[in-house]
Amino acid sequence: MSDVATLEAALAELRRRDGKYNERAYVFVLAALEFAQTRLPARRHLSGVELAWACRDFALEQFGMLAAAVLTHWGVHTTEDFGQIVFMLIDVGLLASQPTDRLEDFERVYEFAEVFKAGAGYRWPGVSSSG
Repeated sequence: MSDVATLEAALAELRRRDGKYNERAYVFVLAALEFAQTRLPARRHLSGVELAWACRDFALEQFGMLAAAVLTHWGVHTTEDFGQIVFMLIDVGLLASQPTDRLEDFERVYEFAEVFKAGAGYRWPGVSSSG
């Protein structure tokens, strides 16, 4: 099965299972993971904290000051939502986990109101601001 067919099948399964998040939120998290990987010296497993920060940075790169509004529109309000999305992506076979991965790794990584406000400049650990 092609990658596109695999993604389409997985998104269909996610629609069947979960109505909490817009399917674009799932594709966004996959894209944020790839965004993070391209900024690392070598591909590796990311922690929940690292992926949550990568989602923040990718959202700002893609949507600028509208990042929080776009994520909210998709049903994503907290870093815990990123965790829920990641574990659903694991359940449908689009992502793999390690035995140490836990949903709790995504809890309260940051507050959306703080990191998406004008001038918030934090970059997720391991990525230089010149990145």
